[in-house]
Amino acid sequence: MTKQADVVVIGAGPGGLTAALYASRSNLSVIIIDRGIYGGQLNNTAEIENYPGFKSILGPDLAQNMYESATQFGAEYAYGNVTSVEDQGQFKLVHTDDGDFKAKAVVIATGADHRKLGIPGEEDYSGRGVSYCAVCDGAFFKNREVAVIGGGDSAVEEGLYLAQLASKVTIIHRRDQLRAQKIIQQRAFANPKVDFVWNANTQEIMGDGQKVTGVRYTDKVSGEEHILPASGAFIYVGIDALTTGFQDLNILDEKGWVVTDEHMRTATPGIFALGDVRQKDLRQITTAVGDGGIAGQEVFNYIQSLGDKVDQQVSAK
Repeated sequence: MTKQADVVVIGAGPGGLTAALYASRSNLSVIIIDRGIYGGQLNNTAEIENYPGFKSILGPDLAQNMYESATQFGAEYAYGNVTSVEDQGQFKLVHTDDGDFKAKAVVIATGADHRKLGIPGEEDYSGRGVSYCAVCDGAFFKNREVAVIGGGDSAVEEGLYLAQLASKVTIIHRRDQLRAQKIIQQRAFANPKVDFVWNANTQEIMGDGQKVTGVRYTDKVSGEEHILPASGAFIYVGIDALTTGFQDLNILDEKGWVVTDEHMRTATPGIFALGDVRQKDLRQITTAVGDGGIAGQEVFNYIQSLGDKVDQQVSAK
C-alpha cells in the first residue's frame, strides 16, 4: 500500500528534521524517511561545542531534542531505505525497500559520507581522536600535535585551520607533492607549525585503548616503517554525496552532488535538497539547519502554488 503525504523528507539529520519542523508547522502532512536512527551523524559525535544555544551538548542529546521538535506538529517518522524517486509531475513517488510513498514535494537530506582509509584503529578511535572535520573537532586539540592524512584542497585547508589551534600539524601524503591549489600549498609551506611527510602509506591509527596516540605509516620509497606521535588524526581522502536513487531526476552534477539554488530548489519542480548532499563549501550542523528552514518554507510555497495552478486550470475550462 502506498502511503501519502504532502511532503516526504528523505533523511533525518539536522537539516531534514528542520525542514520537517517548518513544513509541518505550516500545516502540511510530513513523513520523514531514514534508514537509520534520527539525528544522523549527530549520534556519532561525542560532544558539540559550536551549536548556538549550548555551550556544550552531547550529539545524541541534540539529536533527540531536534527529533522531538521536528515531530511536535505531526510529522511522522518511518524507517526505510530509499531506492529511487519517480517524478510524476504534480506528485512524486518515493520507492523504498519497505513500500512506496506518494507526495506533492520531496526534500532530499541524505547527506554525504567521508571516505575511509579502512585501516586498523580508524573505526575504533572515531570520535576519540580520529576526525573528518577540523572545524567540528579542532578545538579539542589546542596546543597538541595532530596529523592530517591527505593532500588535496580539503586536507591542506583543514591543516591550516588546525595550525591556529594545535602546537604542530603534520600532513601525511602518499605522493611526493600535494594536489591542492598552488596558493593553498604556498600558505601551508610558509606556516612554521605545518610539517609534511611525503610518499607515505598510512597503515594504522594507534591508540592506548581510550584515545589516539599516533599514526603508523610506511615510506613508499625506502620501505621503512615509522610512527608519528599525535593526539589526533584528521582524515581527508575524499567525500561522496549519498545520492543513490536520484540519478534519473536531472538534479546531480558530474560528481554526484545535488545542484540547488539559494531556495533549495533543484531543476525538477517539487524536488528540494539541503545540507551536506548539496554543492557547498561548509558542511556543519548550523548550515544544514539553515538550509532546512529555507527548504521547509519553500516546500510550503511550492505546494500553495500547485493549488493556484489547479484553480487556474479550472477557470480556463
